[in-house]
Amino acid sequence: MNDRPVAIVTGAGRGIGRALALALAQDGYRTVLMARTREQLESVAGDIAQLGGAVPEPAVYALDIADQQAVREAAQSIVERFGRVDVLVNNAGRWAAGIFDISPEEFRQLLAVNVAGALTLVQTVAPVMKRQGRGHIFNIASRAGKVGFPEEGAYCASKFALVGLSEALCKELAPQGIKVTSLCPAWVDTDMARQAGTPLPSAEMIQPDDLVKTVRWLLSLSPAACVREVLIECRHSLAS
Repeated sequence: MNDRPVAIVTGAGRGIGRALALALAQDGYRTVLMARTREQLESVAGDIAQLGGAVPEPAVYALDIADQQAVREAAQSIVERFGRVDVLVNNAGRWAAGIFDISPEEFRQLLAVNVAGALTLVQTVAPVMKRQGRGHIFNIASRAGKVGFPEEGAYCASKFALVGLSEALCKELAPQGIKVTSLCPAWVDTDMARQAGTPLPSAEMIQPDDLVKTVRWLLSLSPAACVREVLIECRHSLAS
């Protein structure tokens, strides 16, 4: 069995997920890429291949994170294929505006992607990490999981739920050597931020590489050091 560590990254086709997948591959992880769009995943896989050296070839799983059965089957396949999981990055996310005018179906989709998909992966991966006696789960939440915003109540509710799930997992899994950290950035320079109507230009937003540096720092800490949550603000927001 290959002894290289394994990292699963959801929403790996673009933005934060793409940046983290590339960084983890560069750091020697066998990367597993998950997202809905196969073309985007193949593009990221190609970028990883171009890193050269001894970087392992990534595995690609094109699926909808809201499809819990597909996610569960993919996770089981990954466990059978690699025999281990060292890092899980629950990054796949969906944004929608509104609270009074959001449809029940749209709200269910928010919860299915932003919360249930992450939980399904944790349910499959955590037993493997328990057997290993180690692992790190990163849940990419949002500042909207810490602070409520008008006209974004449904999205905030989904991210608050993810932060709550992370906190409970952190306390439950820490005694077994598994760390769980929720990352809660404000505006990140991604397509989703622009879809959500960010008022900030790219230069004033958090960069995906800031999340890469944060994850690398967290992975470098001693086994005894647990960081439950990291809130990353935009300088512009603090000054306003």
